[in-house]
Amino acid sequence: MTSGTLTGAGLSLSTAAVWGAGDFAGGIATKRANVFRVVAGAHACGLLLMLLLVWITAEPFPPGSTLLWGAVAGITGAVGVAALYRALAIGRMGIVAPVAAVITGVLPVLAGIYSEGMPAPIQLVGFVLALVSIWLIARPDGEIDTHRGLGLAVLAGVMFGLFFIACKQAGHHAVFWPLVAARTVSTLLMLLIVVFSAGDQRPLGPALVPIVFSGILDTSANALFIAATQRGRLDVTSVLSSLYPASTVILARIFLKERMSATQNAGIIGALISVALIAAR
Repeated sequence: MTSGTLTGAGLSLSTAAVWGAGDFAGGIATKRANVFRVVAGAHACGLLLMLLLVWITAEPFPPGSTLLWGAVAGITGAVGVAALYRALAIGRMGIVAPVAAVITGVLPVLAGIYSEGMPAPIQLVGFVLALVSIWLIARPDGEIDTHRGLGLAVLAGVMFGLFFIACKQAGHHAVFWPLVAARTVSTLLMLLIVVFSAGDQRPLGPALVPIVFSGILDTSANALFIAATQRGRLDVTSVLSSLYPASTVILARIFLKERMSATQNAGIIGALISVALIAAR
């Protein structure tokens, strides 16, 4: 295993851990306030963070195509996050998040195979095991309302898959500038929806702390993901990053006392094995 492979795998797993924590915080916030206001607030926090990092690192201004792909990532990511956070609010976190992750992993794998060729056979085995493991984590256990929010979870997965592909394209020349473009577009989109919607107008005050955590964690994970794509294949990076439901499930177990079934435990074990297989090349 090369040092680049190790670095890429480490960044991808870090992405998964931070994304899962951000989704947990976003789900908590959406239980207390309107989902579009939550996402607008979270992405505004992320925009400020990225501007600060651009200033600190003095990252060179990239070509226009990089910012354009960043904007595409912003739109798909905003729709995906809104769908996921709403799904997390009305469904069970330990089911909704993994279903979204399974769908998320499919498009980047196909795109990676098309653009970069077939991965090593052992990695293909790892891909299959990872997706099966995520499904096991997501498998309903017969409790009431276990299917609530799954349609939104599927929509979120498709949008996140497109987001992964756009981030790969945006990351050829920079890490933070593409996310400035992404967060600018997504924040404006969410603010427009908030202004022109006549729905839930609950104040953001009770949800402010999880909104800030969600924005910082989600945007930080995006930066980690772009850095990971710069060091490895899109399909490998995407599948490893798609293991983020594990941290969401664990946090839901710790803080919300959601029960983890035997199949979910088996899925987590399978996910750990899949990491070793995917990173073995």
